[in-house]
Amino acid sequence: MNKIRIIKPGLLSTIQDAGRWGFQKYGMPVSGAMDLYSLKLANELVGNDPSEACIEATMNGPSVEFLHDCYISVCGADMQAIINGNSIEMYRTILVNKGSNLSFKGLKTGLRSYIAFAGGVNVPLVMGSKSTYLRGKIGGFHGRKLQKGDEIEIGTYNKNLDFKKILKNKIPVFKDHFVARIIPGPEANCFTVKGLADFLNSEYTLTEQCDRMGYRLAGTKIEHKLSADIISSGIAFGTVQVPSHGEPIIMMADRQTIGGYARIGNIISEDLPYLAQLKPGDKIRFKEIKLNEI
Repeated sequence: MNKIRIIKPGLLSTIQDAGRWGFQKYGMPVSGAMDLYSLKLANELVGNDPSEACIEATMNGPSVEFLHDCYISVCGADMQAIINGNSIEMYRTILVNKGSNLSFKGLKTGLRSYIAFAGGVNVPLVMGSKSTYLRGKIGGFHGRKLQKGDEIEIGTYNKNLDFKKILKNKIPVFKDHFVARIIPGPEANCFTVKGLADFLNSEYTLTEQCDRMGYRLAGTKIEHKLSADIISSGIAFGTVQVPSHGEPIIMMADRQTIGGYARIGNIISEDLPYLAQLKPGDKIRFKEIKLNEI
Protein backbone atom coordinates (compact mmCIF):
# COMPACT_ATOMS: atom_id res chain seq x y z
CA MET A 1 0.00 0.00 0.00
CA ASN A 2 1.47 3.34 -1.10
CA LYS A 3 1.28 6.13 1.46
CA ILE A 4 2.48 9.60 2.29
CA ARG A 5 2.82 11.09 5.79
CA ILE A 6 2.17 14.71 6.68
CA ILE A 7 5.10 16.05 8.73
CA LYS A 8 3.88 19.66 8.76
CA PRO A 9 0.44 20.57 7.38
CA GLY A 10 1.08 24.16 6.30
CA LEU A 11 -1.44 26.93 6.87
CA LEU A 12 -4.38 25.23 5.14
CA SER A 13 -3.89 22.01 3.19
CA THR A 14 -6.93 20.02 2.12
CA ILE A 15 -7.87 17.25 -0.28
CA GLN A 16 -9.75 18.71 -3.27
CA ASP A 17 -10.89 17.37 -6.62
CA ALA A 18 -13.07 18.94 -9.34
CA GLY A 19 -16.03 19.30 -6.98
CA ARG A 20 -19.21 17.73 -5.65
CA TRP A 21 -21.68 18.27 -8.48
CA GLY A 22 -25.40 17.49 -8.61
CA PHE A 23 -26.35 18.22 -5.01
CA GLN A 24 -26.82 21.99 -4.87
CA LYS A 25 -30.59 21.52 -5.01
CA TYR A 26 -30.25 19.87 -1.59
CA GLY A 27 -28.15 22.73 -0.22
CA MET A 28 -24.78 21.00 -0.62
CA PRO A 29 -21.98 23.29 -1.90
CA VAL A 30 -19.84 22.16 -4.82
CA SER A 31 -16.48 22.80 -3.07
CA GLY A 32 -13.53 21.39 -5.06
CA ALA A 33 -10.34 23.09 -6.17
CA MET A 34 -10.28 26.88 -6.06
CA ASP A 35 -7.97 26.86 -9.10
CA LEU A 36 -9.39 24.07 -11.25
CA TYR A 37 -6.96 24.74 -14.11
CA SER A 38 -3.88 24.12 -11.95
CA LEU A 39 -5.46 20.98 -10.50
CA LYS A 40 -6.05 19.60 -14.00
CA LEU A 41 -2.51 20.43 -15.15
CA ALA A 42 -1.06 18.70 -12.09
CA ASN A 43 -3.11 15.57 -12.75
CA GLU A 44 -2.17 15.50 -16.43
CA LEU A 45 1.51 15.37 -15.53
CA VAL A 46 1.13 12.22 -13.43
CA GLY A 47 -1.30 10.34 -15.68
CA ASN A 48 -4.41 10.85 -13.54
CA ASP A 49 -7.95 11.67 -14.57
CA PRO A 50 -8.11 15.50 -14.80
CA SER A 51 -10.67 15.62 -11.98
CA GLU A 52 -8.68 13.46 -9.53
CA ALA A 53 -8.05 14.74 -6.01
CA CYS A 54 -4.85 16.59 -5.12
CA ILE A 55 -3.57 18.37 -2.04
CA GLU A 56 -4.53 22.04 -2.25
CA ALA A 57 -2.02 24.06 -0.20
CA THR A 58 -2.75 27.66 0.76
CA MET A 59 -0.14 30.38 1.44
CA ASN A 60 2.55 27.96 2.58
CA GLY A 61 2.85 24.33 1.66
CA PRO A 62 3.02 21.18 3.75
CA SER A 63 6.01 18.99 4.50
CA VAL A 64 5.32 15.50 3.14
CA GLU A 65 7.28 12.27 3.71
CA PHE A 66 7.01 9.59 1.02
CA LEU A 67 6.69 6.06 2.38
CA HIS A 68 7.01 4.62 -1.15
CA ASP A 69 8.37 5.76 -4.51
CA CYS A 70 5.88 8.06 -6.22
CA TYR A 71 5.47 10.32 -9.23
CA ILE A 72 4.24 13.79 -8.35
CA SER A 73 3.75 17.24 -9.84
CA VAL A 74 3.29 20.71 -8.37
CA CYS A 75 1.26 23.38 -10.16
CA GLY A 76 -0.35 26.69 -9.26
CA ALA A 77 1.24 29.14 -6.82
CA ASP A 78 5.03 29.16 -6.63
CA MET A 79 5.90 28.25 -3.05
CA GLN A 80 9.43 27.18 -3.98
CA ALA A 81 9.04 23.41 -3.73
CA ILE A 82 12.06 21.40 -2.61
CA ILE A 83 12.77 17.69 -2.18
CA ASN A 84 15.37 16.83 0.45
CA GLY A 85 16.51 20.46 0.36
CA ASN A 86 16.92 20.61 -3.43
CA SER A 87 14.71 22.83 -5.56
CA ILE A 88 12.40 21.12 -8.04
CA GLU A 89 10.76 22.48 -11.15
CA MET A 90 7.04 23.09 -11.20
CA TYR A 91 4.74 22.01 -14.03
CA ARG A 92 6.60 18.80 -14.76
CA THR A 93 6.58 15.14 -13.72
CA ILE A 94 8.86 14.40 -10.76
CA LEU A 95 9.88 10.97 -9.40
CA VAL A 96 10.18 11.02 -5.62
CA ASN A 97 11.99 8.14 -3.94
CA LYS A 98 10.85 6.36 -0.79
CA GLY A 99 11.99 8.19 2.35
CA SER A 100 12.24 11.57 0.62
CA ASN A 101 10.62 14.74 1.93
CA LEU A 102 8.75 17.35 -0.10
CA SER A 103 8.54 20.80 1.47
CA PHE A 104 8.27 24.47 0.47
CA LYS A 105 10.58 27.41 1.21
CA GLY A 106 7.99 30.18 0.93
CA LEU A 107 5.44 31.89 -1.26
CA LYS A 108 6.64 33.86 -4.29
CA THR A 109 3.59 34.23 -6.53
CA GLY A 110 -0.06 33.22 -6.30
CA LEU A 111 -1.70 31.73 -3.22
CA ARG A 112 -2.65 28.09 -3.81
CA SER A 113 -0.51 25.16 -4.97
CA TYR A 114 -1.72 21.75 -6.13
CA ILE A 115 0.27 18.60 -5.42
CA ALA A 116 -0.79 15.65 -7.57
CA PHE A 117 0.22 12.04 -6.92
CA ALA A 118 0.23 9.36 -9.61
CA GLY A 119 -2.63 7.02 -8.81
CA GLY A 120 -4.59 9.71 -7.02
CA VAL A 121 -5.49 10.12 -3.37
CA ASN A 122 -7.43 7.21 -1.84
CA VAL A 123 -10.03 8.80 0.40
CA PRO A 124 -13.74 7.86 0.47
CA LEU A 125 -16.13 9.38 -2.03
CA VAL A 126 -18.86 11.50 -0.45
CA MET A 127 -21.66 12.27 -2.90
CA GLY A 128 -19.33 11.30 -5.73
CA SER A 129 -16.44 13.55 -4.70
CA LYS A 130 -13.27 13.42 -2.62
CA SER A 131 -13.33 17.17 -1.97
CA THR A 132 -13.18 18.55 1.56
CA TYR A 133 -16.06 20.80 2.61
CA LEU A 134 -14.66 22.25 5.81
CA ARG A 135 -17.81 23.91 7.16
CA GLY A 136 -19.78 20.69 6.73
CA LYS A 137 -16.90 18.51 7.97
CA ILE A 138 -17.33 16.07 5.10
CA GLY A 139 -15.16 14.64 2.33
CA GLY A 140 -11.40 14.68 1.97
CA PHE A 141 -9.46 13.30 4.91
CA HIS A 142 -11.98 12.96 7.78
CA GLY A 143 -13.72 16.14 6.63
CA ARG A 144 -10.95 18.43 7.85
CA LYS A 145 -7.71 20.11 6.88
CA LEU A 146 -4.59 17.97 7.00
CA GLN A 147 -2.73 17.64 10.30
CA LYS A 148 0.67 16.50 11.47
CA GLY A 149 0.94 12.71 11.43
CA ASP A 150 -1.84 12.07 8.89
CA GLU A 151 -1.04 9.12 6.63
CA ILE A 152 -2.80 9.23 3.27
CA GLU A 153 -3.05 6.29 0.92
CA ILE A 154 -2.05 6.80 -2.71
CA GLY A 155 -3.58 4.71 -5.50
CA THR A 156 -1.81 2.31 -7.85
CA TYR A 157 -0.16 3.79 -10.92
CA ASN A 158 1.92 2.99 -14.00
CA LYS A 159 5.49 2.41 -12.83
CA ASN A 160 6.73 3.37 -16.32
CA LEU A 161 5.01 6.73 -16.41
CA ASP A 162 6.29 9.10 -19.09
CA PHE A 163 7.90 12.28 -17.82
CA LYS A 164 6.04 15.35 -19.08
CA LYS A 165 6.43 19.09 -18.91
CA ILE A 166 3.75 21.74 -19.44
CA LEU A 167 4.55 24.11 -22.30
CA LYS A 168 5.44 27.62 -21.20
CA ASN A 169 2.48 29.19 -23.02
CA LYS A 170 0.11 26.96 -21.01
CA ILE A 171 1.50 28.05 -17.63
CA PRO A 172 -0.53 30.86 -15.98
CA VAL A 173 1.25 33.94 -14.63
CA PHE A 174 -0.13 35.13 -11.30
CA LYS A 175 0.17 38.79 -10.30
CA ASP A 176 -1.01 40.93 -7.39
CA HIS A 177 -3.50 42.75 -9.60
CA PHE A 178 -6.07 41.32 -11.96
CA VAL A 179 -8.77 42.51 -14.37
CA ALA A 180 -11.69 40.08 -14.17
CA ARG A 181 -14.01 39.81 -17.16
CA ILE A 182 -17.63 39.82 -16.10
CA ILE A 183 -21.06 39.33 -17.67
CA PRO A 184 -24.03 41.28 -16.24
CA GLY A 185 -25.94 39.54 -13.47
CA PRO A 186 -29.70 38.92 -13.17
CA GLU A 187 -30.13 41.94 -10.90
CA ALA A 188 -27.89 44.39 -12.76
CA ASN A 189 -30.98 46.59 -13.19
CA CYS A 190 -31.20 46.91 -9.39
CA PHE A 191 -28.26 49.33 -9.43
CA THR A 192 -28.15 52.98 -10.41
CA VAL A 193 -26.34 54.12 -13.53
CA LYS A 194 -23.69 55.65 -11.27
CA GLY A 195 -23.45 52.41 -9.27
CA LEU A 196 -22.84 50.33 -12.39
CA ALA A 197 -20.27 52.85 -13.67
CA ASP A 198 -18.47 52.90 -10.32
CA PHE A 199 -18.35 49.09 -10.31
CA LEU A 200 -16.68 48.96 -13.73
CA ASN A 201 -14.36 51.95 -13.25
CA SER A 202 -13.02 51.35 -9.74
CA GLU A 203 -10.16 49.33 -8.32
CA TYR A 204 -10.99 47.09 -5.37
CA THR A 205 -8.76 45.55 -2.73
CA LEU A 206 -9.14 41.97 -1.52
CA THR A 207 -9.66 42.19 2.24
CA GLU A 208 -8.57 39.82 5.01
CA GLN A 209 -12.14 38.49 4.93
CA CYS A 210 -11.45 36.04 2.13
CA ASP A 211 -11.57 32.27 2.19
CA ARG A 212 -12.79 29.32 0.15
CA MET A 213 -16.37 30.52 0.57
CA GLY A 214 -16.09 34.11 -0.60
CA TYR A 215 -13.95 37.22 -1.16
CA ARG A 216 -14.96 40.53 0.41
CA LEU A 217 -13.67 43.56 -1.49
CA ALA A 218 -12.97 47.07 -0.22
CA GLY A 219 -13.34 50.12 -2.43
CA THR A 220 -15.92 52.38 -4.05
CA LYS A 221 -19.40 51.62 -2.75
CA ILE A 222 -21.98 50.63 -5.36
CA GLU A 223 -25.38 52.33 -5.29
CA HIS A 224 -28.59 50.31 -5.36
CA LYS A 225 -31.76 51.84 -6.76
CA LEU A 226 -33.75 50.64 -3.77
CA SER A 227 -32.84 47.58 -1.71
CA ALA A 228 -29.95 45.13 -1.90
CA ASP A 229 -32.23 42.26 -0.91
CA ILE A 230 -33.76 39.82 -3.38
CA ILE A 231 -35.67 36.56 -3.09
CA SER A 232 -32.92 34.03 -2.39
CA SER A 233 -31.65 32.71 -5.72
CA GLY A 234 -28.92 30.43 -7.03
CA ILE A 235 -25.31 31.56 -7.09
CA ALA A 236 -22.31 30.22 -8.97
CA PHE A 237 -18.55 30.29 -8.62
CA GLY A 238 -17.64 33.87 -9.53
CA THR A 239 -21.04 35.43 -8.78
CA VAL A 240 -20.58 39.00 -7.50
CA GLN A 241 -23.15 40.02 -4.90
CA VAL A 242 -23.55 43.53 -3.50
CA PRO A 243 -25.09 43.74 0.01
CA SER A 244 -26.58 46.94 1.41
CA HIS A 245 -23.14 48.28 2.48
CA GLY A 246 -22.29 48.58 -1.22
CA GLU A 247 -19.00 46.67 -1.35
CA PRO A 248 -18.86 43.58 -3.59
CA ILE A 249 -18.52 39.99 -2.41
CA ILE A 250 -17.32 37.31 -4.85
CA MET A 251 -18.60 33.78 -4.32
CA MET A 252 -15.92 31.08 -4.40
CA ALA A 253 -15.66 27.26 -4.37
CA ASP A 254 -17.28 26.64 -0.94
CA ARG A 255 -20.06 29.17 -1.58
CA GLN A 256 -23.56 28.53 -0.29
CA THR A 257 -26.02 27.35 -2.93
CA ILE A 258 -28.35 30.38 -2.79
CA GLY A 259 -28.00 34.00 -1.74
CA GLY A 260 -30.29 36.91 -0.97
CA TYR A 261 -28.23 39.87 -2.23
CA ALA A 262 -28.47 41.46 -5.68
CA ARG A 263 -26.15 39.81 -8.22
CA ILE A 264 -24.43 42.51 -10.23
CA GLY A 265 -22.46 40.11 -12.42
CA ASN A 266 -20.58 36.85 -12.79
CA ILE A 267 -16.89 36.43 -13.52
CA ILE A 268 -16.30 34.17 -16.53
CA SER A 269 -14.96 30.69 -15.80
CA GLU A 270 -11.71 31.28 -17.71
CA ASP A 271 -10.74 33.98 -15.19
CA LEU A 272 -11.60 32.05 -12.03
CA PRO A 273 -8.18 30.35 -11.65
CA TYR A 274 -6.50 33.77 -11.54
CA LEU A 275 -9.08 35.01 -9.05
CA ALA A 276 -8.35 31.98 -6.84
CA GLN A 277 -4.67 32.93 -6.72
CA LEU A 278 -5.23 36.45 -5.33
CA LYS A 279 -4.33 37.09 -1.69
CA PRO A 280 -5.35 39.77 0.84
CA GLY A 281 -4.15 43.18 -0.30
CA ASP A 282 -4.16 42.30 -4.00
CA LYS A 283 -6.11 44.48 -6.41
CA ILE A 284 -8.97 43.63 -8.75
CA ARG A 285 -10.88 45.53 -11.41
CA PHE A 286 -13.88 44.43 -13.46
CA LYS A 287 -14.41 44.58 -17.22
CA GLU A 288 -17.82 43.87 -18.73
CA ILE A 289 -17.95 41.62 -21.77
CA LYS A 290 -20.75 40.02 -23.80
CA LEU A 291 -21.40 36.29 -24.02
CA ASN A 292 -20.39 36.23 -27.70
CA GLU A 293 -17.00 37.68 -26.77
CA ILE A 294 -16.02 34.80 -24.49
